[in-house]
Amino acid sequence: MAKIAQEPPHWILEETFISLIQSCKTLKHLLQIQTQIFTRGFDQNQYITPRFTTACVQLKQMGIAQKLFDRNPDPNTALWNSMIKGYAENGFYKKVILSFSQMKNMSFSAPNCYTFPIVLKSCLKCNALREGAEVHCIVIKSGFKGNPFVETSLMEMYSGCRLIGAAYRVFNEMVDRNIVAWTSMINGFIFCHDLVKARCLFDLAPQRDIVLWNTMVSGYIGVGDMVEARKLFDQMPKKDVMSWNTILQGYAINGDVEACERLFEEIPEKNAFSWNGLIGGYARYGFFLEVLDAFKMMLIDGNVLPNDVTLVTVLTACARLGALDLGKWVHVYAENNGYKGNVYVGNALIDLYAKCGMIKDAVDVFKSMSKKDLISWNTIIGGLAMHGRGADALDLFCQMKNSGVIPDGITFIGVLCACTHMGLVEDGLSYFQSMVEDYSIEPQIEQYGCMVDLLARTGLLLQALDFVKKMPMEADAVIWAALLGASRVYRNVEVAELALEQLDKLEPKILLILSHLQTYTGILVGGKTWQD
Repeated sequence: MAKIAQEPPHWILEETFISLIQSCKTLKHLLQIQTQIFTRGFDQNQYITPRFTTACVQLKQMGIAQKLFDRNPDPNTALWNSMIKGYAENGFYKKVILSFSQMKNMSFSAPNCYTFPIVLKSCLKCNALREGAEVHCIVIKSGFKGNPFVETSLMEMYSGCRLIGAAYRVFNEMVDRNIVAWTSMINGFIFCHDLVKARCLFDLAPQRDIVLWNTMVSGYIGVGDMVEARKLFDQMPKKDVMSWNTILQGYAINGDVEACERLFEEIPEKNAFSWNGLIGGYARYGFFLEVLDAFKMMLIDGNVLPNDVTLVTVLTACARLGALDLGKWVHVYAENNGYKGNVYVGNALIDLYAKCGMIKDAVDVFKSMSKKDLISWNTIIGGLAMHGRGADALDLFCQMKNSGVIPDGITFIGVLCACTHMGLVEDGLSYFQSMVEDYSIEPQIEQYGCMVDLLARTGLLLQALDFVKKMPMEADAVIWAALLGASRVYRNVEVAELALEQLDKLEPKILLILSHLQTYTGILVGGKTWQD
């Protein structure tokens, strides 16, 4: 007689589920676990449901987590916290506030010291000040006023909303002000650009750890006061690598490249952020040759490996200098060191190859990217348009929309440039209109300039001029130069005279352009040659 298979003991199944959930890495695996949880009646298990919710959060599957949550008639605080934390980590801040509102009305799930900080941060993220103030009231009523963790979150919410007075009142009423609370309050004053009060509190702080010192130094750097930043840095009783990198970044941001170089040599223990601070400082102010030299030094030094930030900065410098050979070497280096799928490095490579005339290589890099962001699409569309491959650029624009990526103003610059190269006036006007009506993008001078260039190049000079007159901003020298260039081609003296008049106001060196125009066309303006 066949034996009937017995169900494993409840505690063994429970441990099995927990182990499976902890090892879950894919959506398929997650759905299989969900099915078994429902089938075996573990959908209300107090140990399994929070862990399953955490797995859903990691895989960005809050819909699945919500289904399990909804099967619990009386979810406990731990399960509510798992859901609230999940929504916060996935950027659904309004959902966090809504969930908290539902939670506080439940009898079995009172908010605790882990709930309030998540909700308060979500209120700050979506600028829900009224809801944040309501949470503050609930904090007091629930007896968490004396909790330093919760009160620090209240301070951060108020100071983040620039209600520094409310933040300071919370700080002032705190019974137990630990170093985290002092740092948070000082950071609040720094965020609101009140360095005087920030420094006053810093001087009053009963203890100062390395984080507080670095915070105050960063505050001075943020307002461009490198003198005070350096004074405070020199007074630090102990400096960590973050301290050195902070002041290094300060010199880089504020344009003192020589001080940046000197400080870099003093750093006792350099990491990738140290090298990136130096390299980024060079790049910020256009010292691209120095970028490449520093990168070579980094490789020779060998103690620190470049990261994706380093590679992107170096590739950008290569693109600006036309250093294609070094750029290709960096490409190989990136692929051999684990950055083949990195979207930031991929975008920089597309830009490099496009700017160096290797558009086929740019397309190959784009196609090889498993993950693409808006910058990826914008860079390749702009590169194709720049190289006269307008049809390919417009085709990719269609693919971009079909893939669910929403275009921005930069996308439409590339699209309109593609239309210009192909002489597609009607299509260009249609795209311009779509930009405004379908995507609510307010055209800037760059998009207007593309349209003026499109109309002018196709000989529609009067329409182009009318477009300029209807612009909500004053046309710049680039737009008037486009009209002037087209007037040379189509020998339109009236438009040329107006363009010259405007360019003369905007560009004092316009006489050089005028002499070239007379050489090419021989047109007389105002009865005289342009050289006269």
